[in-house]
Formats: sequence, C-alpha cells, structure tokens
Amino acid sequence: MVIASTDQDPVWMNPAGLTRELGFELTDVTPDRVVVTVEVTSKLLQPYGIVHGGVYCALVETAASLGAAAWLGPDRQVVGVANTTHMLRAVRDGRLTATATPVHRGRSQQLWLVEIAEDSGRVVARGDLRLQNLDPAT
Repeated sequence: MVIASTDQDPVWMNPAGLTRELGFELTDVTPDRVVVTVEVTSKLLQPYGIVHGGVYCALVETAASLGAAAWLGPDRQVVGVANTTHMLRAVRDGRLTATATPVHRGRSQQLWLVEIAEDSGRVVARGDLRLQNLDPAT
C-alpha cells in the first residue's frame, strides 16, 4: 500500500526533494513502525555496480524521521542529529525495504533503529538515527 499524500497532510507525509528523487515509496507510516521501499536502479549505484552507501543512509534518515514525526504530532518538528549506518552486504538489483522502529522516545530526543532488507528478507544494512524534538519557530 502506497500512502497517498494531500495538501492537508503534515509536511512529513509529502515526500519531496531527495526522497522523491531517489524513488522512495512510503508503504506504512505509523508512530510505531515505518516501512519505506525503493527499487534498485542504475541511478542508485556507485561505480562498482552496487548500491551507494548514501542510499542506505538516506533510507535510515527518511524512515526514522517519518516515524519520529508521526509520534511527535503535527504541532512539533524533528530533525536528525546523528545517523549511524552500517552496510553489511552488497546489493546490485532488486528492491530494498527499510523498516524503522523506535528504541527510545523522550521529551527532547528520540532514537530509532532501521533495518534494510533485500527481496529475500536478508538484512543488507542497519542503522540508527537520533533525532531532536523541536517546537516550531514562532
């Protein structure tokens, strides 16, 4: 299920910029779990023909940020402050699925774990994202 966004949706539900350019699809977004998928295409590969590490980092940032924002609610904002992503296996084609779940959700910060798997279900990358909870600028 791809979540369709409208102009009335919170800003975090309207994929734009890098998320759209890389072809990320939001398949499940809740305060407790986020799933983002992407089809591996030539534009996601580095010169050796494998998925660029930055794609994994962007999947971690995207999935965790969406969950953190959904949990925090529409009156506040989140920003990533630390992204640690480990690439475990090379991928050349297929579809990647990033699944984000919360580790800690506090008053000022959140920590989310993201596992990225290939079509077979084998985990190919794993990362965590620490986010700062913000009050919107007035």
